[in-house]
Amino acid sequence: MCPEPLAPGFWANSLVSRLSARFQRVGGGEKWLWCVKWKGKDLFDLVCRTLGLRETWFFGLQYTIKDTVAWLKMDKKVLDHDVPTEEPVTFHFLAKFYPENAEEELVQEITQHLFFLQVKKQILDEKIYCPPEASVLLASYAVQAKYGDYDPNVHKRGFLAQEELLPKRVINLYQMTPEMWEERITAWYAEHRGRARDEAEMEYLKIAQDLEMYGVNYFAIRNKKGTELLLGVDALGLHIYDPDNRLTPKISFPWNEIRNISYSDKEFTIKPLDKKIDVFKFNSSKLRVNKLILQLCIGNHDLFMRRRKADSLEVQQMKAQAREEKARKQMERQRLAREKQMREEAERTRDELERRLMQLKEEATMANEALMRSEETADLLAEKAQITEEEAKLLAQKAAEAEQEMQRIKATAIRTEEEKRLMEQKVLEAEMLALKMAEESERRAKEADQLKQDLQEARESERRAKQKLLEITRALTSVPKPLTCPLPPYFNLISESLSFDFKDTDMKRLSMEIEKEKVEYMEKSKHLQEQLNELKTEIEALKLKERETALDILHNENASRGNSKHNTIKKLSAEKAKSFILSFNLFSSNL
Repeated sequence: MCPEPLAPGFWANSLVSRLSARFQRVGGGEKWLWCVKWKGKDLFDLVCRTLGLRETWFFGLQYTIKDTVAWLKMDKKVLDHDVPTEEPVTFHFLAKFYPENAEEELVQEITQHLFFLQVKKQILDEKIYCPPEASVLLASYAVQAKYGDYDPNVHKRGFLAQEELLPKRVINLYQMTPEMWEERITAWYAEHRGRARDEAEMEYLKIAQDLEMYGVNYFAIRNKKGTELLLGVDALGLHIYDPDNRLTPKISFPWNEIRNISYSDKEFTIKPLDKKIDVFKFNSSKLRVNKLILQLCIGNHDLFMRRRKADSLEVQQMKAQAREEKARKQMERQRLAREKQMREEAERTRDELERRLMQLKEEATMANEALMRSEETADLLAEKAQITEEEAKLLAQKAAEAEQEMQRIKATAIRTEEEKRLMEQKVLEAEMLALKMAEESERRAKEADQLKQDLQEARESERRAKQKLLEITRALTSVPKPLTCPLPPYFNLISESLSFDFKDTDMKRLSMEIEKEKVEYMEKSKHLQEQLNELKTEIEALKLKERETALDILHNENASRGNSKHNTIKKLSAEKAKSFILSFNLFSSNL
């Protein structure tokens, strides 16, 4: 099974569709002529130049003929291919061959992006089987590549509602709402902070390349006895599968153990490197399929051998440019990070100054209110002291009058004893009244003195309040104004032209950082596996067992045995070629 198009309306597809309009019908016939008699390579090179792609050896132009996919041959004229006669002629620009290690082999950022788009679409279309927990992790990297760093103020609940991030098989397998899936994807998405788009896409590919069906093209074949099998062709070699199990191959033929591959009509022949071993033969349904298998075998084998040789000058140049570009981007990201940090610090300082200004304003308001209350209290005390003083004067006057009345009464002669007794009684009462008046006058005088003292204290409090208000006013005049004007010049460095001088020390330091990142990645891989297992355990209770597909069951069995894509192929390729043939014949007879 060949890979599907990258995405509807993909650049290369639309480009080729526009180019196909240059076909012209001549004389009303059904034959189409290319106004410029280009070969397949001419059309392919035009697409690559348009995309700025230099790693062209991974890609090709695919078309469909009679329900069978085919690839445009580079050395053959476009019209000499058995292309459909309908208008327009549609080609799909796709990855034809896959790398063994995406991080080491994919140099250009555009190449990584194209592989990311194609692999993502294959996973979502379930052309590549992906376990549920890995699907969530891959979705989080896809979100990081599209939206950048997670910001809770921007990426609020529901921002992924319209995104297609998980295969429908995974969604149907669990009793989980879209909000629950979004919550788990967002939890991982928040951990990817600081990764640029190209870094997130590469992390996506590094995880996807370990999936069992990644990069494998499947073809239906039959052995000599007519048993139906599947042939898988990928970057590592040829693999024979049971039609019901596309995850685990029964037999594998690594490219370094194959001497020759050929076909005659519908019969396909594989000759092992050891000439003493019998050749391996099988039949396909169509001659066109055999041609396609041979093309994929030759291309994958050439890339397999190429990886094990020294890089060509072109690849060395591309890798050097990629390293320089990566260093430049790293320095640019560091500069932007510093500017962002400085901007955040300036904003925090501005907020702190504004907060302090508001606090001082509140203190000034409270001081004004206290001053007003002190002034009012001083006025009341002054008024009360004046009234008390007047009352004291009045009492003193009454006491003097009482004293005069007592003297007058004493001077009056009362001839009779009764009058004398009454007079003595009145004298006694007058003396007591005078004594009482004197005590009241003395008390009022003390109260007047106390009020005078309170008035002095109130005025002293008023003086201190005025002094404090004066100090606060001076403090307000010394506080810097809020940053309402444009930020300092160093915040506008983004718009300036960029220039970098890469010194040897910088490159050495960058190399050391890259090596450090590799070590950190190995350390994080264990943590990543723990996270995957944790998520798997978490959602296991919500799984609907009756909806498990055959591939789900096979994957769970392989996981329980500890089998993975690479160790399975390694075990199979470790055996001798004779055991390959023997095992295959035994497997065929059992079927």
